Amino acid sequence: MGLLEDMDQRVKKFGLIDVKLAQCVAMFLALIIAKLIPGIMHLSIWWFVGLAILCTIKPFYVFWFEE
Repeated sequence: MGLLEDMDQRVKKFGLIDVKLAQCVAMFLALIIAKLIPGIMHLSIWWFVGLAILCTIKPFYVFWFEE
C-alpha cells in the first residue's frame, strides 16, 4: 500500500472532533508563521482572499458534484 492510500485509510478513522482539532492545529500553525514572519501580514487582503478561493475549489467540487 502506498503512502497516500495509507494516509487515506488513517484519515477515514477521524470523527468530527478529530477533524475540527486538526483544523485548529492548522489555524494555530498559520498564526505561528504570521508571528515569525511579520512581513507576510503586510500583503494585500486580496492575496489572502484569492488563496482562500483557490483552496476552496476542490473541496467544493467534491462536496457538490462528485458521487
